Amino acid sequence: MIKLIAYYKNLEGKKFNLDYYLNSHLPMIKRLTGDALKQVAVDKGFSGGEPGSKPFYLIVAHLYFDNIDAFQSSLVPHFAEIMSDVPNYTDIEPVFQISEVLR
Repeated sequence: MIKLIAYYKNLEGKKFNLDYYLNSHLPMIKRLTGDALKQVAVDKGFSGGEPGSKPFYLIVAHLYFDNIDAFQSSLVPHFAEIMSDVPNYTDIEPVFQISEVLR
């Protein structure tokens, strides 16, 4: 399984519209990728390593695909369209990582 991870740093003075992200942006990705997108998980940072400290990441999203071919054929062709929607919910530049899920 392949996972695309999108990290949004918790930066002072930046905006993130979680409602838009969950109810518009992610459904758009699902519509564009179809059945190739197997699962989506979204983490909202609660705290850093020390109790009461701010989290390093505000939001981390995990998008799961069966394999790299499914990822590349379903998401990559729509990447520009997906990225053009980012200003609708945040002014934080996302950082991406593609990982192989081992467990």
